[in-house]
Amino acid sequence: MKLLFIVNTGSGNEGLNYSDLIARYFDEKTADHTVQIHELPKNCDLESLKKVIRAAHADRVIAVGGDGTLKLVAECLLQSETPVGIIPAGSANGMAKELGIPLALHEALATAISGTPRKIHAVKVNDELCIHLADIGFNAYLVKKFDDLPQRGMWGYAKAAWKALWNHHKMTVTFKIKEETIRSEAAMVVVANATMYGTGLKINPEGKLDDDVFEIILVKTYSFLEILKLRFTKMALNPQNIQLFQTSSLHIKTRHKAHFQVDGEYLGKVNSLEASIIPDAISIVV
Repeated sequence: MKLLFIVNTGSGNEGLNYSDLIARYFDEKTADHTVQIHELPKNCDLESLKKVIRAAHADRVIAVGGDGTLKLVAECLLQSETPVGIIPAGSANGMAKELGIPLALHEALATAISGTPRKIHAVKVNDELCIHLADIGFNAYLVKKFDDLPQRGMWGYAKAAWKALWNHHKMTVTFKIKEETIRSEAAMVVVANATMYGTGLKINPEGKLDDDVFEIILVKTYSFLEILKLRFTKMALNPQNIQLFQTSSLHIKTRHKAHFQVDGEYLGKVNSLEASIIPDAISIVV
């Protein structure tokens, strides 16, 4: 096969040089594969990346990075027949964990080469491709705060979460599912294509990547412990604070602007959210 690796050198990979490691892996193999490695520039332009992918005529395009890198590659290959492989090199790697792709480099490479393509759906959220999870409210606010932290790890996050707990206000949200209009106070609302955050916390036990719906999870309230669960544990949130809905399209309004993130990328504040399913959006190698 001809394999094109799209490498995000700025992913949370603890200083590993993935381009060198991938080249060395194939130098040691006798398999008949042609390998091209493209490192993403700091200010990556989607159209430029599409040109790189088109010019490569690759049998498989493999995203080397986190969920943001995978999302970028998926946008270039949306509803095409070219399979996308994943080498998890980010800080969370939510979709790799969701799909059971090994986190170890050599095992992930073996999967990307010999694994089977599987069609999954995605969700368009305010014109952004979402392949994992998007949300408005408290978690999006924490994504913003955590990205700005000089001190990482649990202690840094706990300090940011404590400050956020006192500064963030609940939203008033309105949306319609079938004929029912839901109005509620909410700490956060999740648009879930997948089942869990990168930590392993399963926010959406009903999720399937190849059905014809996505899930809306309304989290009505939170505590300091619940906030820590979002980032560091696989413990379930209190079910008494959660409502789950299924739909193929959605329009949410908030009384005031709310923080918004898609697949771990903070995108500012919004007071409305449009979401719709994209069937058979991407072919992923698993």
